[in-house]
Amino acid sequence: MDIETAKKELLALQRKLAAYGHAIGLIYYDGETTAPKDTAENRAVSLSVLTEEIYRLSTSDETVKLLEFLDKNKDELDKKERRMVFLMLRDIREMQKIPMDEYVAYQELVVRAEDAWHRAKEESDFEMFRPYLEQLFATQKKFAAYAAPEKDPYDYCLNKFEEGVTKEILDEFFGKLKAGIVPLLKKVTAKPQVDDSIRFGKFSDAAQEKFAYFLMKTMGLDLGHVGLSTTEHPFTTSLGSHNDERITTHYHEDDFVSSMYSVIHEGGHALYDTGSAPDLAYTVLDGGTTMGIHESQSRFYENILGRNRAFCKFLFPHLNEFFPGEFDGYTAEDFYRAVNKAQPSLIRTEADELTYALHVMVRYELEKKVFAGEIEVKDLPQQWNALYKEYLGIDVPDDKRGLLQDSHWSSGLIGYFPSYALGSAYGAQFIAKMRETVDVDKCLENGDFAPINDWNREHIWKYGSLFTPAEVLDNALGVPFDAQYFIDYLTEKYTEIYDL
Repeated sequence: MDIETAKKELLALQRKLAAYGHAIGLIYYDGETTAPKDTAENRAVSLSVLTEEIYRLSTSDETVKLLEFLDKNKDELDKKERRMVFLMLRDIREMQKIPMDEYVAYQELVVRAEDAWHRAKEESDFEMFRPYLEQLFATQKKFAAYAAPEKDPYDYCLNKFEEGVTKEILDEFFGKLKAGIVPLLKKVTAKPQVDDSIRFGKFSDAAQEKFAYFLMKTMGLDLGHVGLSTTEHPFTTSLGSHNDERITTHYHEDDFVSSMYSVIHEGGHALYDTGSAPDLAYTVLDGGTTMGIHESQSRFYENILGRNRAFCKFLFPHLNEFFPGEFDGYTAEDFYRAVNKAQPSLIRTEADELTYALHVMVRYELEKKVFAGEIEVKDLPQQWNALYKEYLGIDVPDDKRGLLQDSHWSSGLIGYFPSYALGSAYGAQFIAKMRETVDVDKCLENGDFAPINDWNREHIWKYGSLFTPAEVLDNALGVPFDAQYFIDYLTEKYTEIYDL
C-alpha cells in the first residue's frame, strides 16, 4: 500500500464511522426528546446492532493494518493526519481488549438504565434505578481492568473525559477551590440575601421558546445547523458532524431563568462544535477535544457572559418584549443581581457560580468512594445526603432532588462531573486573556457576540480535537493553567454584589 492510498482510506474509514455515529446519535436524541415512553427496548436492540458493527469495523484486521501502516509512516503525514491516527489507534487498542459481547451488552445496558432513571426520577425512588447503576459501575470497573490494568480504574474513567487528569490532580484542584470558595460563601450567606423575585411569575412555554431562539441568534448560533428541543435533562449532541448540532432545554412556567441559562449553556457547547474547521468534518478531530474544554465554553457563555452585568443590561428591554408586564417595577440591575444570587441549593444545574463547584465535589467524592470500595452503590443516597449537608449545609428531601437529579450516571458517564468544575476554572482564565484584546463588556452591552466568538474560534474552536487540553490551554493562554484565576473571579464578583 502506498501512503496516498492509505490517507484516502483513512478518511473513508472515518466517514463511515461518522455515519454510524450519526445513526446512534439520532436514536439517542429521539429517545431523550420525542420518543414514546415505552420504546426503550426498541432502541436498545437497534443500538446493540449498530454498536456491534462499529466494533467489528474498528477492530478489523484491515482497519488495524491501515492504522499501523500510517503510524509507521507518520513522518509522511501532516499534523492533523498524525493526530487522527493516534486517537484512532489509542481507542481501538483499548476496544480490542474488551470482549465484543460485553462491549455490545454495555450499550444495551445504558439504554435500559436511562429508561429506568427516567422512571425512578418520576417516582423519586432510587431503588428502581439501583440495579442498573450497580451494573454500570461494575462494568466500568471491569472495562478499566481490561483496557488499562496498569491504571487506577477511576483514573481511567476520568481520562475518558479529560485527557491527563488523575485523582491526585483533581484532589489538589478541588482542595484549592474549596479553600477559596467556602470562606467566601460564609461571608456571602452572612449578608442579607439578594431579592430574586424578578425571575418568578407566569411564563408560557411558547413565549420561552421564542425567547430561546432569540438567545441563540444573539449568541451567534447558526439556526440552519443548530436545532432546539425539550427534554428532562438538557444536553447537546452532534449528529454525524459539526454541521448538525442539537441542543435541548426544559421550560418551567413559574421561572424563565432556568430555561434561559440552559439554552445559553448548551448554546456554548454548540458554538464550540460548529466552530470546528470545515476540513475536520467527518473525522475524529471534528468537535471539542475534551469535556473539560467543552464545559469551559458552555459555562463561559452561561455564566461569565450570560450573568455579566452588561449582558443583563442588554437583555432587560428584550425580556419586557417577550414577557410583557412580568417585569413592571424592576430594573436591569435587579435582574443582574437576581441571576447572580448566591445561596446553597439542591439542584446542580440551577446552582449559582459560587456554590456550583461544591455540587461537583459531592459527585466526585462519591465516585471515588465507589471505585475504591469504600462504599457500595446501595449506600449512595445516604452518602449523597450527608455530603450535601456537609458541603452545602442543606437537607435533601427526596431522591428526585438528590442523587437522581442528574442523568449522567444512567448514561454511563462516570468520571464526567469534574469536567464542569475544570471548565469553569478554564473559562475564568480565558476571559482574563480575552480582555487583553476584546472589549467584552462593550460587546455584551450591545448584544454583539461576534468579537467574542471570533476570539474563541481562533484560539479554541477551529482546532477541534487536534490538540490535547493542555495544548489548547497553552496555545490560548501562553501560561500554565491556574485555578486561582477562577477564585479571584468569584471573589471580585461576589464581593461587589454583596458589598463584602
